[in-house]
Amino acid sequence: MSKSLLFIPDISGFTNFVQTTEAEHSQHVIAELLEVLIDANTQQLELAEIEGDALFFFKEAHVLSQEKLLAQIETMYTAFYSHLKLLEKNRICPCLACSSAVNLELKIVAHTGTLQFLEVHNNRKPFGESVIQAHRLLKNSIESDNYVLISKDLATEIKMPFDYRSSLFHFRESENTYDQRPIQYLYSEINVDTLKLKPFQEGQVVTLNREPNLVFERTYPVNMNRLLEVITNYKYRHLWAPGVDEILYNDNEVTRLGSKHMCVVGNKHLDFKVITRKSKNGEIIYGEETTSPPPLDILYQFYNIESVTEKESILKVELFWEAKSVFKKVLIFLLVKKVFKKNINKSLDMLFNIL
Repeated sequence: MSKSLLFIPDISGFTNFVQTTEAEHSQHVIAELLEVLIDANTQQLELAEIEGDALFFFKEAHVLSQEKLLAQIETMYTAFYSHLKLLEKNRICPCLACSSAVNLELKIVAHTGTLQFLEVHNNRKPFGESVIQAHRLLKNSIESDNYVLISKDLATEIKMPFDYRSSLFHFRESENTYDQRPIQYLYSEINVDTLKLKPFQEGQVVTLNREPNLVFERTYPVNMNRLLEVITNYKYRHLWAPGVDEILYNDNEVTRLGSKHMCVVGNKHLDFKVITRKSKNGEIIYGEETTSPPPLDILYQFYNIESVTEKESILKVELFWEAKSVFKKVLIFLLVKKVFKKNINKSLDMLFNIL
């Protein structure tokens, strides 16, 4: 029977990350990273299962060449750490889950062997001794949480030198004993600095050298992090945004600079993008930009949050808009300003009630 490839990327630090950070945001961060790893599967590996913080891939009756295997490994590390850099640069949330995500690491185990399959409701799941070995190899004596491990069985199968060296990989030999049986493997720690991380668009920081068109201010009986969470978590938005029928957004993503969502109001669809501007010490600023609402050409709304005490925060909402034509400016003066004042005052009162 032909040998198969078993391939397991495992996010290191997941257990501590979940236990010591805000649960919902940590789940979002891990879900995003798992999606990134799945999208980085360039060798058509079959996904057998998502195992919490890990992915179990396999290639039935086929083993990748050394070149393709190492390229696949490098692609996944590059995608993983590129996304961590994006999360770091574009985050607006100060919670532990978002601020400590940059400390997560990645380990990959690759093994080979013959596979058997269980089939339940037309889903085929591999099992057998080689599957058990691959998972046991995740528990090893390597003094790092950022490495690739290739079993000697696999290295021998693809004729890979046991001391293989490149700009990214520096393999060494080792072994661990499982159930009184030694399993030999090669491993290489991954130096993130040698990866060519993917470029990404950094969040927009808006500079407005003028006074806002409208300002609203309220004090709320919650700490500033909780206030920010309710404002930026769109699943709550319909509870305090009058007239909004639905919010369309990616519910597996922590809101960050560049995030987009859509407000459905009647038959209108208003597109928003998350932005920010420079803040003073101790202040959190969450902003949204839209070019959707007529008669405005562009609207910026900033939610500026400052702490009063551990259980009380001040929210200042500032609106800036631009309207180029004289007709639009007249319409804003006669009608739009009044509508904004009415709706935003109502929304801030509703926000107080749900808090």
